[in-house]
Amino acid sequence: MSKIFSVRYLLIGISIIFIFIMLILPLYVIISEAFHNGLSPYFTVISDKFTLHALSLTLLAAGTAVLCNTIFGLFAAWSLTRFHYSHSKLLTTLIDIPFTISPVIAGLIFSLTFGRIGWTQPILNFFHIKIVFAVTGIILVTIFVTLPFIARTIMPVLHSRGTQEEEAAALMGASGLTIFLRITFPHIKWALLYGIILCTARAMGEFGAVSVISGHLRGKTDTLPLLIEILYNDFKMTDAFAVSTILVVLAIILLILKNVVEYKWHQVEE
Repeated sequence: MSKIFSVRYLLIGISIIFIFIMLILPLYVIISEAFHNGLSPYFTVISDKFTLHALSLTLLAAGTAVLCNTIFGLFAAWSLTRFHYSHSKLLTTLIDIPFTISPVIAGLIFSLTFGRIGWTQPILNFFHIKIVFAVTGIILVTIFVTLPFIARTIMPVLHSRGTQEEEAAALMGASGLTIFLRITFPHIKWALLYGIILCTARAMGEFGAVSVISGHLRGKTDTLPLLIEILYNDFKMTDAFAVSTILVVLAIILLILKNVVEYKWHQVEE
């Protein structure tokens, strides 16, 4: 018994040390460096026009990605769990591609496809559409790298619930929309919210793909992660850490929401 207690306390101690080194210490460094020169310089940095533009672009890209992936995730999860066809496993594998491809490679693929040497360039020129080095490209790559999150969160729940209730409702004459709103959605709403939170967090922190396709046009195509890199490379350490606190605050908000959703989700399942 004493050996069990000693192993338990050893594991707890290792966990505490790991959390301190990997989480608490970096947060302390970010906050302390951000306020190194005082409150006035800090608020000057986070209210700068470049910072505000980067924040608005980050929220725009994340919001658009979440909206598109929510719609896609619902349709994909519904079709793959409620209908059976020969290529369903292939489609499931395709959805998982963004998990396996490096974001940098994803950005490179989009640049080669929609750039000046891409096969789509004549079409884009005809319609006066610019994707590479533009906000449109940032939104597209953000959608791509976050594509699987919502679908993959909903699918296990739909699999576990089965189709008995929906089939019974269909036999009683209920329409597809009524079945979804009255029977399916109440069972997946917490999973959906959980997937939305994960998708949002991933979208706001995306760096690799956005870095490749954005062109680093300051004040035009810089998201918060890119602006932090630019400030850091310009040896403006305090400014970089000040901008980093914005992402930290957003991450903490999402973490709180994630824990609330998890708690509600577990309550429903119990």
